[in-house]
Amino acid sequence: MSNNHYQSLGISRDASADQIKKAYRKLARKYHPDISKEADAEARMQEINVAYDTLSDAEKKKQYDFELDHPQGFGEFGDGKHSGFDQSQFYRQGGAQGQHSDFSGFEDLFGRFGQGFGGADYQYQRANRQAKSFRGEDQHANLTVDVDIAFHGATQNITLQIPTLNIYGEPEVQRKTLQVKIPAGMKSGQQIRLSGQGQAGFNGGAAGDLYIEILYKQTEQLWVEGADIYQQLNISPWEAALGQKIAFTTPDGKTLELQIPKNARTGQQLRLKDKGIPNKTPGHLYLILNVVIPPANTEVEQHAYNTFAQAFESFNPRQS
Repeated sequence: MSNNHYQSLGISRDASADQIKKAYRKLARKYHPDISKEADAEARMQEINVAYDTLSDAEKKKQYDFELDHPQGFGEFGDGKHSGFDQSQFYRQGGAQGQHSDFSGFEDLFGRFGQGFGGADYQYQRANRQAKSFRGEDQHANLTVDVDIAFHGATQNITLQIPTLNIYGEPEVQRKTLQVKIPAGMKSGQQIRLSGQGQAGFNGGAAGDLYIEILYKQTEQLWVEGADIYQQLNISPWEAALGQKIAFTTPDGKTLELQIPKNARTGQQLRLKDKGIPNKTPGHLYLILNVVIPPANTEVEQHAYNTFAQAFESFNPRQS
């Protein structure tokens, strides 16, 4: 195998399912093309998706471990270019309205269906395609959407390139555009199942299913973990010091009033219970306070700072 999925996720082979999931989420936050500044973000995200898709499924992981332990049996397909196919072509998808989707079923299809195209089992299937049918493999994709969709729901179009077999049992790429209805209340990481939209069946077999994992766009000011939403809230020094009441806009577009605690600090968190994603078990909205210091550009502003400095003459911020 040309890639080691364990190395891609930075974990050991004895990592638990929870450790695999945590490693994936950490790397996805770093390399997701919508937010990452890394030069190789798209390629790394594709690699991470394939690794997680394989290692998070017990059966896929079992077969992958077997392939790692018996590399001599998979050398023919190990370079990912057998039969003229370059696996990188299957991972470039575009979602409607600027949304982003990542197909992560290539390793599953070429690693499990017939033990790879061109392998002995594949040749056996070609010779016996009139006698035996196979269900198509399930496929997986990621769809990244705006956080407000968690509150209101939406319908999105996504275009995927899915590797499949034609009627002659030969590999080819099927391009399809699907309309996905995203209900309100989906947690980050939850999946939508589209029955029969996965890989086509072989020799009359039923088609597999397509599982779409919903992710939310993440920025330095707003991100989602499960059903919880974290939002940076900028406040002025006097609002922080005096504990004033302010109005702000929540991720679902509503305006709320909030009482800032007296002598609030940058980095301090305030929890608004059940104001996160409205799931069956509602998430919370965590406001992370950020005290913004206004500039002193005019004489009036500079005079105000001088007056402030005199009022706090005994204050030394460098004292431990």
